[in-house]
Amino acid sequence: MVMIVPKTFPIWGPGMIQFAENVKIISRGSLVIDVYGANELVPALGVFDAVKGGAVEMGHSAAYYWDGKLPAAVFFTSIPFGMNANGMNAWLNAGEGQKLWDELYAPQNLKALPCGNTGVQMGGWFRKEINSIDDFKGLKMRMPGLGGKTIKKAGASPELIPGAEIYTNLATGVIDATEWIGPYHDYIMKFQNVTKYYYSGGWHEPGSVLELLMNKKSWESLTPELKTIVKVCAAQTDRDMFAQWIAKDSEYYQKILDEKKVSVREYSVNVIRPMKKYAAEVLEEVKNSAPLAKKIHDSYKTFQRMYEQYQEVSERAYVRAQKA
Repeated sequence: MVMIVPKTFPIWGPGMIQFAENVKIISRGSLVIDVYGANELVPALGVFDAVKGGAVEMGHSAAYYWDGKLPAAVFFTSIPFGMNANGMNAWLNAGEGQKLWDELYAPQNLKALPCGNTGVQMGGWFRKEINSIDDFKGLKMRMPGLGGKTIKKAGASPELIPGAEIYTNLATGVIDATEWIGPYHDYIMKFQNVTKYYYSGGWHEPGSVLELLMNKKSWESLTPELKTIVKVCAAQTDRDMFAQWIAKDSEYYQKILDEKKVSVREYSVNVIRPMKKYAAEVLEEVKNSAPLAKKIHDSYKTFQRMYEQYQEVSERAYVRAQKA
C-alpha cells in the first residue's frame, strides 16, 4: 500500500498501519499489507497511476486528487456545499454511491472503498478579516480542488502549496490565507502563530472521504473470504478514523479558544451566498465533462436533497431545540 501522506501524518497514517495489522490478524497471515508513506516508494500524487498500473496492489488517498484524470472523482471525496460525513456514508453504503464509484473506476483497472473521513473541515486561516465576498478579491489562498476553482470565481488566487511549505508561506506573506483540515491538524501546523482570524463554515469540504484504492485485477484475485476481510477492516477503519478526527478536533478547538491567539469567526451570509453561486457554476462544469459525470452528479444531488430535507427535522431540529 502506498499513501498520499506520510505514515507519520496524525490519525491518517497510524489509521492505515492499524488497518494493515487488522487484515493480517483476521486473515491469520494470509493477506499481508506493507504500508509505505508518501514518497517512500512512489511520489505522493503518483498513487493513482502506481495502483492502476499494478506497480503496487493498493493505495490510500482521497479521490478528488484525481480530478485532472477523472473530473467526477471529486464526488467521492467532497464537493463544495455537498454532504457531510454521515450523508456521504449513507450515499456510498446505502445509496448508489459505491455502485457509481465502481463504474467510474472500473475502466481505470481500479476498485475503491471508503476508508476514513475528516468530517466537516474549517473555513480557513486568514491574515485579514473577511466580511464580504469582495474581501476575496486579490486574496492569495492555499486551496486545492473545486474549492480553489470556486474562490477563483470570487476573484481570489488559489495557490497549490505542499503541506510542508504552508506555514512559511503564511509567515512571510507569500499567501494571505490557507485552509488545511480542522482544529487538530491546523493547530499542530501552528497556523495560529502567523494569522489573525480562523473561520468556520468550511463550505469547500463538508465531509471528506478517504479512499482505499486497489488494483482491480489484484482485488478480483482475492478469495471471497479475503475480500470480506478487506471490506470489514476498511469499514472499521472508516469508523475509527472519523471518531478520532471528531474527538481531536473538539479538543483542539477548545485549545484554540482558550489560548486566544486568533479571533474565531463564522463566515457571514455576505460570503456564503455568493460562494454558493460560484460553487454551483463549478459543479455544472464537472457535470458537463462526461455522461458518467452527469449520472454521478445527478445521483449525488438527488440523494443530498432527500438527506438535507430529513436533516432539517432530525439533526438540525435537535440543535435548534438545544438552543431554545
